[in-house]
Amino acid sequence: MQQLDQQVIGRALQWLAAGERVWLCTVLATYGSAPRAPGSLLAANGAGQWIGSLSGGCVEEAFLERLAAGAFAAPASLVRYGDGGEASGDIRLPCGGVLEVLVENLAPDCDSQAHLRELAGALVGQRRLLREVSLHDGSRSLRDDRAQGPRIERCGQSLRIRVGAAQRLLLAGYSSVAQVCAEFAQALGFEVLLCDPRDEVLVGVELPGVELRRELPSEVIRAGFCHADTAVVALTHDPRIDDLAMIEAVRSEAFYIGVMGSPTTSAKRFERLRRVGGLDEAQLARISAPIGLNLGSRTPAEIALAVLADILRVRNGIPRERL
Repeated sequence: MQQLDQQVIGRALQWLAAGERVWLCTVLATYGSAPRAPGSLLAANGAGQWIGSLSGGCVEEAFLERLAAGAFAAPASLVRYGDGGEASGDIRLPCGGVLEVLVENLAPDCDSQAHLRELAGALVGQRRLLREVSLHDGSRSLRDDRAQGPRIERCGQSLRIRVGAAQRLLLAGYSSVAQVCAEFAQALGFEVLLCDPRDEVLVGVELPGVELRRELPSEVIRAGFCHADTAVVALTHDPRIDDLAMIEAVRSEAFYIGVMGSPTTSAKRFERLRRVGGLDEAQLARISAPIGLNLGSRTPAEIALAVLADILRVRNGIPRERL
């Protein structure tokens, strides 16, 4: 779906450059069952052309009907779909879901184009942005986002929307736990890359939808694979794979770095990373080890669940003590 949002911004820029007004829609919140996550985008022009998705089709149709009737003239509007209200056109979503959507009316001027170009860069990983939109007058601002937290935040009459690249998971080395992590991560919308130079380990391995590179993970990380929306996870118990990956990962922008092992194994690894890898305490503090939430996990699936749950905890800016 991230690729679709990139296409939305790209098409919106084309319309603006051609002198057409653009209505940019952002999913703000979902209640119950809803097809698209907060932050998802749709854009339309005055001719009724549109690109992107808010749900499965019924919401888009209702929005375009209201747009053609002259609605959304304000610089910024909020609309709810699925609650059966008049403003939503009595649309009811499957399983009782409700969507709340921000609709921005963008004039075809230089400011709108510059704003969307910044969003386009963020969506491909150039930088992470915190976008603030005033519901009062539609004014917009952007600043670098160096924190983790909810995709959408409200502060009075302002909305703060985090904009970044698709979440990535780099699996440093193959193992049975890595196999399940890859499957879980894809279901959660992550792009997944597995790196392992050991041909004998990869014999018969099938990971549909996962990019597989027969290289040292450390080399891939050093080459710049990790942007600020990347999680790096080492799950092999092989120091040749895990330790080198950690040394490079802490020098990257990755938002989550973790390695599997018991407390005793982790303590020994940290000592090696200090002595051999030259890592300081601030760099070591970036590494989650033992990895994952303490769920009493034993099986590969249970360990993978604990790992992905911890990644999501960090991604959403939730301290462990709040769990």
